[in-house]
This record gives sequence, structure tokens and C-alpha cells, in this order.
Amino acid sequence: MTRQQQVLDAAIRVLGTGGMRQLTHRAVDTEAGLPQGSTSNHFRTRDALVGAVLARLLERETAVWRGVAGDVTTPEALADAVGALVRRLAEQDRVLTLARHALLVEVAQRPGLRGAVDRAHREIARWAVPLVAELGSADPPADLALLLAVIDGLLTNQLADPSPRFDPAAAVRTVLRGMLPG
Repeated sequence: MTRQQQVLDAAIRVLGTGGMRQLTHRAVDTEAGLPQGSTSNHFRTRDALVGAVLARLLERETAVWRGVAGDVTTPEALADAVGALVRRLAEQDRVLTLARHALLVEVAQRPGLRGAVDRAHREIARWAVPLVAELGSADPPADLALLLAVIDGLLTNQLADPSPRFDPAAAVRTVLRGMLPG
């Protein structure tokens, strides 16, 4: 792991445990166990830090997806993979997901940061639109947008009110039945 990744992962932990107000260069240095000033050597401004954290979140969430996706060639396999992804992001990677949510709220309040989110969406679409198309979607970009919205909704609900009976795959199956030819 590079020093920059170490800093960004520490920033993710700060965000996921304390929210945006806690995200300071000093707090990240402390969380990373680095000398004061280390974070600002990599990211001179808070906006630069936030943009880099968004990119690191995408990188880490994509790694989680690759870890659970397997061979997704059927709607059932996609539902299982997305269900596993959502469960993992809500449980083991809860801090990562809380950090992403905190950043998205910040982006909504500070549109100047929107470019980083747009880049992340384009990167997800680059590999996910063809996957949805291969499953028979009539409108892969729109269907992917719907699926991502469902994922975010499932995550938000599970983060706010955890249920021991959480079954995201069942909800995804229902959505896929409406999206894909039967």
C-alpha cells in the first residue's frame, strides 16, 4: 500500500466514523499514524482530499464487487452478486459505505465537487452497462441507473435501521424481473 493510499484509507475511516465535520488533514494524519502535515503534503486543500477520497472509495468498492461478482451471466447470478455486494457494504465494509454517504451529502451541498462523482459514475457505467446489456436489458444505461438507485436505497435503509433478516438479493431479483425480458 502506498503512503497516499494509507492517507486516503485513513480519511475514509475518519469520514465513516465521524462524518464530514471530522475530516481534517490533522485528523487524517492522526488516524493514519503519520506525522502532522503528511496528509497536506499529498492533498493541499480539503477539496483535493475529498476528490481523492471519492476516487479511492470507487477503487475499494470496485474491489469489493470483483470479490463477490464471480461469473455473472444470468439475472439470478447478478441478483446473488449484487445481494452479496450490498450485504458486504452494509456489514463488513460499513465504515466505507458510511464514508461514501457522508461524501455524497457534501457533494450535494457543494456542487463544485460534482466532477469527482461524475467520474465515478462514468467508471461504473464503463463496465456495468455492458453487463446489464448482456443480460437482455432494452435500455442498459437506464436500467443500470435504476439498479444503482435500488442498491443505494437498500444500503441506506440497512445502515440506518439494521435488520437481521436483511435480504438484498430478493429485492434485486424483483427489480431485475421488471427490467429484463422474462
